[in-house]
Amino acid sequence: MPLPDPLTRHPIPGWKGTAFLKAIIDHPLIDVGDYSYYDDSRGPEHFVARCVRYHFDFIGDRLIIGKFVAIAQAAQFIMNGANHPMGGFSTFPFAMFGVEGAPPVTPGALGHRGDTVIGNDVWIGREAVIMPGISVGDGAIIGTRAQVSRDVPPYAVVVGNPGTVVKTRFPPEIVTELLAIRWWDWEPEKIARNIGVISAADIDALRAAV
Repeated sequence: MPLPDPLTRHPIPGWKGTAFLKAIIDHPLIDVGDYSYYDDSRGPEHFVARCVRYHFDFIGDRLIIGKFVAIAQAAQFIMNGANHPMGGFSTFPFAMFGVEGAPPVTPGALGHRGDTVIGNDVWIGREAVIMPGISVGDGAIIGTRAQVSRDVPPYAVVVGNPGTVVKTRFPPEIVTELLAIRWWDWEPEKIARNIGVISAADIDALRAAV
């Protein structure tokens, strides 16, 4: 059976709580790979408004989400616009209220931490929080309500507050090979033919499918 069209709005028949993000996001500063989805019984169409917080165009930071990413309800991507100026004695954003003489709010003044990058085949649990400028590696798992304030290595499992790597899903040599194989970049037809191998944990079988 072929993979569904990655531009399908609701890819699960009879259920409108899941949407492929490519079908619902039209934002110049958000890039989403094929088949990445958001699940929310309240309506996944509100992903940007509910999940991508403090994302202001004038700052210019990007949210980049890879392919085959699974995002559970109420996960939060905190962008650089949430930061306050910290170079002076006060962190209060006087300029936001039009106070005369207040220094302008610029990306530099806010301590711009760069783009937020979510790798491929990442699973982000319900109400997890990803802080600005974080990079989450391919194959990682972010547990429910984890608070991620540091970069996450590929195939790591992160839980808790502060988010802590509790284990790596596979031995280092297997991780290295998975990152080289990059099954998520295969053509959809090839992925569909090899779903059983991709969903298993037999590196020899996956290697043979390349």
